[in-house]
Amino acid sequence: MSATRPTLATIAEALSVSRMTVSNAFNRPDQLSPELRERVLAKARELGYAGPDPVARTLSRGRTGSIGVMFDAPLTVAFSDPAAVQLFTGVAMVCEQQELGMALVPRIAGRDDALVRTALVDGFVVYSMGHDDPRLRAIRDRQLPFVLVDHDPTEAPLTVNVEDRAAARTTAEHLLALGHRRFGIVMGGDEPDASADQALVTLEYHDIRERLTGWREALEPAGVAWSGVALASAPGFGRPTGRVAGGKLLDRGDRPTAILCSSDVLALGVLDAAAERGVEVPTQLSVTGFDDIPDAVHAGLTTVRQPHQEKGATALRLLLDKAAPQASVLLPAEFIPRSTTAPIPPHAHR
Repeated sequence: MSATRPTLATIAEALSVSRMTVSNAFNRPDQLSPELRERVLAKARELGYAGPDPVARTLSRGRTGSIGVMFDAPLTVAFSDPAAVQLFTGVAMVCEQQELGMALVPRIAGRDDALVRTALVDGFVVYSMGHDDPRLRAIRDRQLPFVLVDHDPTEAPLTVNVEDRAAARTTAEHLLALGHRRFGIVMGGDEPDASADQALVTLEYHDIRERLTGWREALEPAGVAWSGVALASAPGFGRPTGRVAGGKLLDRGDRPTAILCSSDVLALGVLDAAAERGVEVPTQLSVTGFDDIPDAVHAGLTTVRQPHQEKGATALRLLLDKAAPQASVLLPAEFIPRSTTAPIPPHAHR
């Protein structure tokens, strides 16, 4: 056998057929009879030809048949964070329906721009990133279509959000109705411990900023000074993050009677911190989350249900809909009261 790498022309010459016939056997099988296609594929296997180069084929067609999903976290989050898993599943469902591939584009320090600029995709679903992230500029530089999920609707022609602010406001109103007036907030990521007032100024993530705003809209009219609401955070976004951040609040001399968490995973961590300190939930402490992941149901967590799968699916459908060059979708969210909230303890200081 020749050491030269076989090509379409090699197969065509061996079978005395045209190069187009060989190409059709790989790319357009409906153009050939089953018998002829099998002859071509058998000869290709015999000569060690694996098929057209995918990069070259992408360049010639001007499309890849794949969608990029970009998110502001390590790749492991795509497979471990319950809310992210559900959203990516929604995107994948539409990919299957449309016979598209899906490429995950995570955050990798020092390579963020490069991953975006070299990704072989036809467009991007961008999930919850900072509004000034350089990767968004890289997408715009490539002039590929994209849709933003959990972003300010003014940032792009195509956006998908849920009713974060309204649902958060309802959550805080629920706690106020139970008599709570001393609140704490738990968030993840690299946010420094600060007052909730400061966080609203510095926070880059639109969905979390909306939740903070919703809580504020409920608390201030009830006479709770927003600037006095303690906020605690810790590195990461998982349950250990909530345990560490929640512990900071529970160790304060003016321990809150209610803790609002920006996600269910963080809230579950706060429950862990309370259990470690012997703080009973909900008789001594009320805790709320946001997302309604399966573990929230098992823990009896008071939370907000948002349609994660629908959010992902809606985003990709918008991206693929050539008749909708501009659309801002706001999906509903539902407050779900459960057993981690209760009236303020009779002995608690107001």
